[in-house]
Amino acid sequence: MKEKKTEGMYEVFCRSGKQTRATHYCAGCGHGIIHKLITEAMVDLGIQDRTVIVNPIGCAVFGYYYWDCGNVGAAHGRAPAVGTAINRVRRDAVVVSYQGDGDLGAIGFNNTFQAASRGEHMAAFFVNNAIYGMTGGQMAPTTLEGMKTATSPFGRDPLTAGYPLHVCEVLNQLKAPVYIERVSVADTRRIMQAKRAIRKALEIQRDGKGYAFVEVISPCPTNMGVNSVKAALFCMEQMEKEFPLGCLRDESATACARPALPETPAVDDFFRDMDQHQAPKAEVDDSFKELRLKFTGFGGQGILSLGICVAEAARLEKRFTTWFPTYGPEQRGGSAACSVVISGHPIGSPSVDQPNVLVCMNQPSYERFVKDVKPGGTVIVDATVPLTVAAPEGVRVISMPAIDLSIKMGVPKAANTMMLAALAKLGVTGLNNESLTTALDASFKGKPALVEKNRLLLREAETWMDENLKL
Repeated sequence: MKEKKTEGMYEVFCRSGKQTRATHYCAGCGHGIIHKLITEAMVDLGIQDRTVIVNPIGCAVFGYYYWDCGNVGAAHGRAPAVGTAINRVRRDAVVVSYQGDGDLGAIGFNNTFQAASRGEHMAAFFVNNAIYGMTGGQMAPTTLEGMKTATSPFGRDPLTAGYPLHVCEVLNQLKAPVYIERVSVADTRRIMQAKRAIRKALEIQRDGKGYAFVEVISPCPTNMGVNSVKAALFCMEQMEKEFPLGCLRDESATACARPALPETPAVDDFFRDMDQHQAPKAEVDDSFKELRLKFTGFGGQGILSLGICVAEAARLEKRFTTWFPTYGPEQRGGSAACSVVISGHPIGSPSVDQPNVLVCMNQPSYERFVKDVKPGGTVIVDATVPLTVAAPEGVRVISMPAIDLSIKMGVPKAANTMMLAALAKLGVTGLNNESLTTALDASFKGKPALVEKNRLLLREAETWMDENLKL
Protein backbone atom coordinates (compact mmCIF):
# COMPACT_ATOMS: atom_id res chain seq x y z
CA MET A 1 0.00 0.00 0.00
CA LYS A 2 1.39 3.36 -1.04
CA GLU A 3 2.00 5.76 1.82
CA LYS A 4 0.09 9.04 1.44
CA LYS A 5 2.35 12.05 1.77
CA THR A 6 1.26 14.56 4.38
CA GLU A 7 0.85 17.93 2.73
CA GLY A 8 1.44 21.27 4.36
CA MET A 9 4.01 19.92 6.81
CA TYR A 10 7.77 19.76 6.43
CA GLU A 11 9.35 16.63 4.98
CA VAL A 12 11.43 16.24 8.13
CA PHE A 13 11.33 17.87 11.56
CA CYS A 14 14.62 19.27 12.82
CA ARG A 15 13.63 20.22 16.35
CA SER A 16 16.11 17.84 18.00
CA GLY A 17 18.93 18.70 15.60
CA LYS A 18 18.32 15.48 13.69
CA GLN A 19 16.11 14.87 10.69
CA THR A 20 13.10 12.91 11.89
CA ARG A 21 9.39 12.49 11.27
CA ALA A 22 8.64 12.16 14.98
CA THR A 23 7.00 15.09 16.76
CA HIS A 24 7.44 15.95 20.41
CA TYR A 25 3.85 15.03 21.28
CA CYS A 26 2.96 12.17 23.61
CA ALA A 27 1.38 8.97 22.31
CA GLY A 28 -2.38 9.40 21.97
CA CYS A 29 -2.25 13.20 21.96
CA GLY A 30 -4.69 14.92 19.60
CA HIS A 31 -2.39 17.74 18.53
CA GLY A 32 -0.78 15.76 15.71
CA ILE A 33 -4.17 14.95 14.18
CA ILE A 34 -5.26 18.59 14.38
CA HIS A 35 -1.99 19.72 12.79
CA LYS A 36 -2.60 17.45 9.82
CA LEU A 37 -6.21 18.56 9.40
CA ILE A 38 -5.19 22.22 9.36
CA THR A 39 -2.23 21.85 7.00
CA GLU A 40 -4.05 19.55 4.55
CA ALA A 41 -6.95 22.01 4.33
CA MET A 42 -4.49 24.87 3.93
CA VAL A 43 -2.92 23.16 0.91
CA ASP A 44 -6.22 22.04 -0.64
CA LEU A 45 -7.61 25.58 -0.45
CA GLY A 46 -4.52 27.04 -2.10
CA ILE A 47 -3.68 29.35 0.81
CA GLN A 48 -0.45 27.79 2.07
CA ASP A 49 1.76 30.66 0.94
CA ARG A 50 -0.61 33.21 2.51
CA THR A 51 -1.10 31.44 5.84
CA VAL A 52 0.52 32.62 9.06
CA ILE A 53 -0.06 30.43 12.12
CA VAL A 54 0.36 32.17 15.47
CA ASN A 55 0.99 29.92 18.44
CA PRO A 56 1.94 30.98 21.97
CA ILE A 57 3.11 28.99 25.00
CA GLY A 58 1.71 25.48 25.37
CA CYS A 59 2.15 21.96 24.04
CA ALA A 60 2.14 23.30 20.47
CA VAL A 61 4.90 25.82 21.14
CA PHE A 62 7.17 23.90 18.73
CA GLY A 63 4.57 23.85 15.97
CA TYR A 64 6.80 25.90 13.71
CA TYR A 65 9.03 22.85 13.29
CA TYR A 66 6.10 21.07 11.62
CA TRP A 67 3.92 23.59 9.75
CA ASP A 68 5.19 24.47 6.28
CA CYS A 69 3.80 28.01 6.24
CA GLY A 70 4.37 31.33 7.93
CA ASN A 71 4.61 31.28 11.70
CA VAL A 72 4.93 33.76 14.54
CA GLY A 73 5.45 32.76 18.17
CA ALA A 74 3.47 34.82 20.66
CA ALA A 75 3.61 35.50 24.38
CA HIS A 76 1.33 33.40 26.57
CA GLY A 77 -2.29 34.01 25.55
CA ARG A 78 -1.49 36.79 23.09
CA ALA A 79 -1.94 34.99 19.77
CA PRO A 80 -5.12 36.98 18.90
CA ALA A 81 -3.30 40.27 19.50
CA VAL A 82 -0.36 39.19 17.35
CA GLY A 83 -2.75 37.90 14.69
CA THR A 84 -4.56 41.24 14.69
CA ALA A 85 -1.27 43.03 14.08
CA ILE A 86 -0.43 40.70 11.20
CA ASN A 87 -3.81 41.44 9.64
CA ARG A 88 -3.15 45.15 9.87
CA VAL A 89 0.18 45.03 8.05
CA ARG A 90 -0.33 42.04 5.72
CA ARG A 91 -3.79 42.45 4.23
CA ASP A 92 -3.43 39.32 2.09
CA ALA A 93 -2.48 37.03 5.00
CA VAL A 94 -4.64 34.16 6.20
CA VAL A 95 -4.15 34.27 9.96
CA VAL A 96 -4.59 31.21 12.16
CA SER A 97 -4.52 31.29 15.95
CA TYR A 98 -3.65 27.91 17.49
CA GLN A 99 -4.10 27.78 21.27
CA GLY A 100 -4.75 25.41 24.16
CA ASP A 101 -7.33 25.68 26.93
CA GLY A 102 -4.89 27.01 29.52
CA ASP A 103 -3.55 29.60 27.10
CA LEU A 104 -6.79 30.76 25.48
CA GLY A 105 -9.16 30.07 28.36
CA ALA A 106 -7.07 31.61 31.14
CA ILE A 107 -4.34 34.20 30.58
CA GLY A 108 -5.44 34.91 27.00
CA PHE A 109 -9.22 34.80 27.29
CA ASN A 110 -9.73 38.55 27.05
CA ASN A 111 -7.52 38.70 23.96
CA THR A 112 -9.68 36.08 22.29
CA PHE A 113 -12.92 37.70 23.44
CA GLN A 114 -11.91 41.11 22.08
CA ALA A 115 -10.67 39.70 18.76
CA ALA A 116 -13.96 37.84 18.32
CA SER A 117 -15.92 40.95 19.27
CA ARG A 118 -14.08 42.92 16.60
CA GLY A 119 -14.67 40.16 14.07
CA GLU A 120 -11.01 39.93 13.19
CA HIS A 121 -10.13 38.20 9.94
CA MET A 122 -8.80 35.14 11.74
CA ALA A 123 -9.43 31.42 12.26
CA ALA A 124 -9.00 30.46 15.90
CA PHE A 125 -8.42 26.78 16.69
CA PHE A 126 -8.92 26.06 20.38
CA VAL A 127 -7.59 22.71 21.62
CA ASN A 128 -9.52 21.68 24.73
CA ASN A 129 -8.11 18.74 26.66
CA ALA A 130 -9.44 19.95 30.03
CA ILE A 131 -6.00 20.33 31.56
CA TYR A 132 -2.70 22.22 31.39
CA GLY A 133 -0.62 19.83 29.31
CA MET A 134 2.89 21.24 28.95
CA THR A 135 3.31 22.40 32.55
CA GLY A 136 2.40 19.14 34.24
CA GLY A 137 -1.34 18.59 34.42
CA GLN A 138 -2.69 21.49 36.45
CA MET A 139 -6.36 22.48 36.55
CA ALA A 140 -7.40 24.50 33.50
CA PRO A 141 -10.46 26.71 32.94
CA THR A 142 -12.10 23.78 31.11
CA THR A 143 -11.29 21.11 33.73
CA LEU A 144 -14.47 19.17 34.54
CA GLU A 145 -16.23 19.24 37.90
CA GLY A 146 -14.69 16.65 40.20
CA MET A 147 -11.76 16.04 37.85
CA LYS A 148 -8.50 15.47 39.72
CA THR A 149 -5.42 17.36 38.57
CA ALA A 150 -2.06 18.38 40.01
CA THR A 151 -3.66 21.50 41.51
CA SER A 152 -7.03 19.95 42.33
CA PRO A 153 -6.02 16.61 43.90
CA PHE A 154 -9.49 16.13 45.41
CA GLY A 155 -11.28 17.12 42.23
CA ARG A 156 -12.43 20.47 40.88
CA ASP A 157 -14.81 22.05 43.37
CA PRO A 158 -17.14 24.66 41.82
CA LEU A 159 -17.43 26.40 45.19
CA THR A 160 -13.77 27.36 45.11
CA ALA A 161 -12.72 26.97 41.47
CA GLY A 162 -15.89 27.81 39.59
CA TYR A 163 -17.39 25.85 36.74
CA PRO A 164 -15.79 24.75 33.45
CA LEU A 165 -15.54 27.61 30.96
CA HIS A 166 -17.68 27.20 27.84
CA VAL A 167 -15.76 29.34 25.38
CA CYS A 168 -17.93 28.64 22.33
CA GLU A 169 -21.07 29.60 24.21
CA VAL A 170 -19.47 32.81 25.50
CA LEU A 171 -18.32 33.88 22.04
CA ASN A 172 -21.73 33.01 20.62
CA GLN A 173 -23.15 35.98 22.54
CA LEU A 174 -21.13 38.33 20.33
CA LYS A 175 -22.40 39.72 17.04
CA ALA A 176 -19.26 39.66 14.94
CA PRO A 177 -18.18 35.98 14.65
CA VAL A 178 -19.18 34.28 11.40
CA TYR A 179 -18.63 30.68 12.43
CA ILE A 180 -18.46 28.87 15.79
CA GLU A 181 -18.31 25.09 16.16
CA ARG A 182 -17.15 22.49 18.67
CA VAL A 183 -15.72 19.21 17.39
CA SER A 184 -13.60 16.31 18.66
CA VAL A 185 -10.76 14.10 17.45
CA ALA A 186 -11.51 11.18 19.79
CA ASP A 187 -12.42 8.70 17.02
CA THR A 188 -12.55 8.42 13.23
CA ARG A 189 -16.11 9.70 12.80
CA ARG A 190 -15.38 12.71 14.96
CA ILE A 191 -12.11 13.38 13.14
CA MET A 192 -14.03 13.62 9.87
CA GLN A 193 -16.43 16.12 11.46
CA ALA A 194 -13.44 18.10 12.73
CA LYS A 195 -11.93 18.03 9.23
CA ARG A 196 -15.06 19.65 7.79
CA ALA A 197 -15.17 22.31 10.51
CA ILE A 198 -11.50 23.22 10.13
CA ARG A 199 -11.86 23.44 6.37
CA LYS A 200 -14.91 25.67 6.77
CA ALA A 201 -13.02 28.03 9.10
CA LEU A 202 -10.16 28.33 6.61
CA GLU A 203 -12.54 28.83 3.68
CA ILE A 204 -14.00 31.80 5.56
CA GLN A 205 -10.50 33.23 5.87
CA ARG A 206 -9.72 32.57 2.22
CA ASP A 207 -12.84 34.51 1.26
CA GLY A 208 -12.16 37.31 3.74
CA LYS A 209 -15.50 36.93 5.53
CA GLY A 210 -14.39 37.40 9.13
CA TYR A 211 -13.86 35.57 12.41
CA ALA A 212 -14.16 31.79 12.74
CA PHE A 213 -13.74 29.78 15.95
CA VAL A 214 -13.37 26.02 16.19
CA GLU A 215 -13.01 24.28 19.55
CA VAL A 216 -11.47 20.81 19.32
CA ILE A 217 -11.91 18.38 22.20
CA SER A 218 -8.69 16.41 22.33
CA PRO A 219 -7.34 13.57 24.52
CA CYS A 220 -4.31 14.01 26.78
CA PRO A 221 -3.39 10.50 28.01
CA THR A 222 -0.21 11.55 29.84
CA ASN A 223 -1.82 14.08 32.16
CA MET A 224 -5.05 12.15 32.48
CA GLY A 225 -2.95 9.21 33.69
CA VAL A 226 -4.60 6.67 31.36
CA ASN A 227 -3.79 4.95 28.07
CA SER A 228 -4.76 6.33 24.68
CA VAL A 229 -7.99 4.34 24.39
CA LYS A 230 -9.25 5.39 27.81
CA ALA A 231 -8.29 9.01 27.12
CA ALA A 232 -10.39 8.95 23.94
CA LEU A 233 -13.29 7.37 25.82
CA PHE A 234 -13.00 10.09 28.49
CA CYS A 235 -13.42 12.70 25.77
CA MET A 236 -16.49 11.00 24.33
CA GLU A 237 -18.18 9.91 27.55
CA GLN A 238 -17.27 12.72 29.97
CA MET A 239 -16.11 15.83 28.15
CA GLU A 240 -18.86 15.79 25.53
CA LYS A 241 -21.47 15.81 28.30
CA GLU A 242 -20.03 19.09 29.55
CA PHE A 243 -19.09 20.41 26.11
CA PRO A 244 -21.67 19.19 23.56
CA LEU A 245 -20.41 18.90 20.00
CA GLY A 246 -22.05 20.86 17.25
CA CYS A 247 -22.22 24.05 15.27
CA LEU A 248 -23.39 27.04 17.30
CA ARG A 249 -23.26 29.50 14.41
CA ASP A 250 -22.65 29.38 10.68
CA GLU A 251 -23.29 32.59 8.76
CA SER A 252 -20.72 31.86 6.08
CA ALA A 253 -23.35 31.57 3.33
CA THR A 254 -24.66 35.10 3.94
CA ALA A 255 -21.51 36.81 5.20
CA CYS A 256 -19.86 39.13 2.72
CA ALA A 257 -16.18 39.70 2.28
CA ARG A 258 -15.16 42.42 4.70
CA PRO A 259 -14.20 45.73 3.11
CA ALA A 260 -10.50 46.38 2.91
CA LEU A 261 -9.03 48.54 5.63
CA PRO A 262 -7.61 51.91 4.61
CA GLU A 263 -4.12 51.67 3.22
CA THR A 264 -1.41 52.19 5.80
CA PRO A 265 0.64 55.29 4.95
CA ALA A 266 4.17 54.64 3.81
CA VAL A 267 6.90 55.40 6.30
CA ASP A 268 8.20 58.36 4.29
CA ASP A 269 4.68 59.82 4.13
CA PHE A 270 4.23 59.35 7.86
CA PHE A 271 7.39 61.30 8.66
CA ARG A 272 7.15 63.71 5.73
CA ASP A 273 6.26 66.75 7.80
CA MET A 274 8.28 65.88 10.88
CA ASP A 275 11.43 67.85 10.09
CA GLN A 276 9.86 71.23 10.71
CA HIS A 277 8.64 70.12 14.14
CA GLN A 278 11.81 68.42 15.34
CA ALA A 279 14.26 69.94 17.75
CA PRO A 280 17.72 70.68 16.32
CA LYS A 281 19.90 67.65 15.72
CA ALA A 282 22.24 66.88 18.61
CA GLU A 283 25.85 67.94 18.16
CA VAL A 284 28.99 66.52 19.74
CA ASP A 285 30.42 68.90 22.35
CA ASP A 286 33.54 67.74 24.20
CA SER A 287 33.25 70.65 26.65
CA PHE A 288 29.85 69.56 27.98
CA LYS A 289 30.20 67.21 30.92
CA GLU A 290 27.55 64.50 31.02
CA LEU A 291 24.84 65.02 33.66
CA ARG A 292 22.56 62.36 35.08
CA LEU A 293 19.33 63.42 36.77
CA LYS A 294 16.68 61.40 38.58
CA PHE A 295 13.18 62.67 39.35
CA THR A 296 11.16 60.79 41.98
CA GLY A 297 7.89 60.97 43.87
CA PHE A 298 4.31 59.73 43.81
CA GLY A 299 2.27 59.13 40.67
CA GLY A 300 0.16 62.20 40.00
CA GLN A 301 2.82 64.70 41.14
CA GLY A 302 4.01 65.40 37.61
CA ILE A 303 7.33 63.62 38.08
CA LEU A 304 7.45 62.19 34.57
CA SER A 305 6.36 65.48 33.02
CA LEU A 306 9.14 67.29 34.86
CA GLY A 307 11.70 64.89 33.42
CA ILE A 308 10.28 65.28 29.92
CA CYS A 309 10.51 69.06 30.23
CA VAL A 310 14.20 68.93 31.16
CA ALA A 311 14.96 66.42 28.39
CA GLU A 312 13.14 68.60 25.86
CA ALA A 313 15.11 71.66 26.95
CA ALA A 314 18.31 69.68 26.38
CA ARG A 315 17.19 68.75 22.87
CA LEU A 316 16.52 72.40 22.10
CA GLU A 317 20.15 73.12 22.98
CA LYS A 318 21.38 70.37 20.63
CA ARG A 319 22.45 68.10 23.48
CA PHE A 320 22.22 64.33 23.37
CA THR A 321 19.51 63.37 25.85
CA THR A 322 17.37 60.46 27.03
CA TRP A 323 14.25 60.18 29.19
CA PHE A 324 13.60 56.85 30.88
CA PRO A 325 10.49 56.33 33.10
CA THR A 326 9.95 53.72 35.80
CA TYR A 327 6.70 52.95 37.58
CA GLY A 328 5.46 51.43 40.78
CA PRO A 329 1.90 50.09 41.22
CA GLU A 330 -0.42 51.17 38.40
CA GLN A 331 -2.42 53.61 40.49
CA ARG A 332 -2.43 57.25 41.39
CA GLY A 333 -0.24 57.59 44.45
CA GLY A 334 2.05 54.72 43.51
CA SER A 335 5.73 55.44 43.13
CA ALA A 336 6.90 57.16 39.96
CA ALA A 337 10.37 58.05 38.76
CA CYS A 338 12.24 58.93 35.62
CA SER A 339 15.85 59.33 34.63
CA VAL A 340 17.24 61.99 32.31
CA VAL A 341 20.74 61.94 30.83
CA ILE A 342 22.17 65.05 29.16
CA SER A 343 25.44 64.69 27.30
CA GLY A 344 27.72 66.17 24.68
CA HIS A 345 28.15 62.71 23.15
CA PRO A 346 25.83 59.83 22.17
CA ILE A 347 24.44 58.14 25.30
CA GLY A 348 25.08 54.46 25.95
CA SER A 349 22.39 53.82 28.57
CA PRO A 350 19.36 55.84 29.68
CA SER A 351 19.43 54.29 33.15
CA VAL A 352 20.61 56.50 36.03
CA ASP A 353 21.90 54.65 39.09
CA GLN A 354 24.15 57.40 40.48
CA PRO A 355 22.61 60.78 39.69
CA ASN A 356 24.33 64.14 39.74
CA VAL A 357 20.96 65.69 40.52
CA LEU A 358 18.14 64.11 42.49
CA VAL A 359 14.66 65.63 42.80
CA CYS A 360 12.45 64.09 45.51
CA MET A 361 8.79 64.89 46.05
CA ASN A 362 8.13 62.38 48.82
CA GLN A 363 9.86 60.72 51.76
CA PRO A 364 10.09 57.14 50.42
CA SER A 365 11.90 58.38 47.32
CA TYR A 366 14.30 60.51 49.34
CA GLU A 367 15.19 57.67 51.69
CA ARG A 368 15.64 55.25 48.81
CA PHE A 369 17.75 57.34 46.43
CA VAL A 370 19.65 59.98 48.43
CA LYS A 371 22.52 57.60 49.20
CA ASP A 372 23.12 57.10 45.46
CA VAL A 373 23.87 60.75 44.62
CA LYS A 374 27.42 61.35 43.42
CA PRO A 375 29.77 63.51 45.52
CA GLY A 376 29.43 67.09 44.40
CA GLY A 377 25.83 66.46 43.38
CA THR A 378 22.63 68.20 44.41
CA VAL A 379 19.44 66.95 46.03
CA ILE A 380 16.30 69.09 45.76
CA VAL A 381 13.65 67.78 48.12
CA ASP A 382 10.21 69.09 48.95
CA ALA A 383 10.01 70.80 52.34
CA THR A 384 7.30 68.38 53.50
CA VAL A 385 9.88 65.59 53.49
CA PRO A 386 11.79 65.10 56.78
CA LEU A 387 15.50 64.63 56.16
CA THR A 388 15.76 61.44 58.19
CA VAL A 389 18.62 60.06 56.10
CA ALA A 390 21.85 61.99 55.77
CA ALA A 391 23.08 62.72 52.28
CA PRO A 392 26.55 61.46 51.29
CA GLU A 393 29.47 63.71 52.08
CA GLY A 394 29.89 66.45 49.52
CA VAL A 395 26.25 66.40 48.40
CA ARG A 396 24.24 69.60 48.67
CA VAL A 397 20.63 69.27 49.90
CA ILE A 398 18.08 72.00 49.10
CA SER A 399 14.70 71.89 50.86
CA MET A 400 12.14 73.57 48.62
CA PRO A 401 8.46 74.12 49.62
CA ALA A 402 7.23 73.26 46.13
CA ILE A 403 3.96 71.70 47.26
CA ASP A 404 3.09 74.53 49.67
CA LEU A 405 3.94 77.21 47.11
CA SER A 406 1.80 75.58 44.44
CA ILE A 407 -1.13 75.34 46.87
CA LYS A 408 -0.63 78.98 47.83
CA MET A 409 -0.80 79.95 44.15
CA GLY A 410 -4.02 77.99 43.72
CA VAL A 411 -2.54 75.29 41.49
CA PRO A 412 -1.87 72.26 43.74
CA LYS A 413 -0.79 70.07 40.82
CA ALA A 414 1.98 72.47 39.78
CA ALA A 415 4.59 71.51 42.37
CA ASN A 416 6.66 70.10 39.51
CA THR A 417 6.81 73.57 37.95
CA MET A 418 8.20 74.87 41.25
CA MET A 419 10.87 72.18 41.11
CA LEU A 420 11.72 73.20 37.55
CA ALA A 421 12.28 76.74 38.80
CA ALA A 422 14.64 75.39 41.46
CA LEU A 423 16.62 73.46 38.85
CA ALA A 424 16.92 76.58 36.73
CA LYS A 425 17.88 78.84 39.62
CA LEU A 426 20.51 76.44 40.92
CA GLY A 427 21.95 75.95 37.44
CA VAL A 428 22.40 72.22 37.92
CA THR A 429 21.11 71.08 34.52
CA GLY A 430 23.78 72.74 32.41
CA LEU A 431 20.98 74.31 30.37
CA ASN A 432 19.86 77.88 29.77
CA ASN A 433 16.83 79.12 31.67
CA GLU A 434 15.30 80.21 28.38
CA SER A 435 15.39 76.64 27.06
CA LEU A 436 13.76 75.31 30.23
CA THR A 437 11.00 77.93 29.97
CA THR A 438 10.45 77.19 26.28
CA ALA A 439 10.17 73.47 27.03
CA LEU A 440 7.69 74.22 29.81
CA ASP A 441 5.58 76.30 27.42
CA ALA A 442 5.66 73.48 24.86
CA SER A 443 4.34 71.01 27.44
CA PHE A 444 1.12 73.05 27.58
CA LYS A 445 0.74 73.33 23.83
CA GLY A 446 -2.76 71.87 24.03
CA LYS A 447 -3.71 74.15 26.94
CA PRO A 448 -2.46 77.64 26.03
CA ALA A 449 -4.30 79.22 28.97
CA LEU A 450 -1.90 77.44 31.34
CA VAL A 451 1.27 78.79 29.75
CA GLU A 452 1.22 82.20 31.43
CA LYS A 453 -0.05 80.68 34.68
CA ASN A 454 2.97 78.38 34.87
CA ARG A 455 5.34 81.20 34.00
CA LEU A 456 3.88 83.07 36.97
CA LEU A 457 4.56 80.01 39.13
CA LEU A 458 8.16 79.97 37.94
CA ARG A 459 8.63 83.58 38.98
CA GLU A 460 7.05 82.94 42.39
CA ALA A 461 9.43 80.04 43.03
CA GLU A 462 12.43 82.12 41.93
CA THR A 463 11.37 84.90 44.30
CA TRP A 464 11.14 82.46 47.20
CA MET A 465 14.62 81.13 46.44
CA ASP A 466 16.09 84.64 46.23
CA GLU A 467 14.61 85.51 49.63
CA ASN A 468 15.31 82.27 51.48
CA LEU A 469 18.42 80.65 50.05
CA LYS A 470 22.00 81.84 49.91
CA LEU A 471 23.12 80.65 46.52
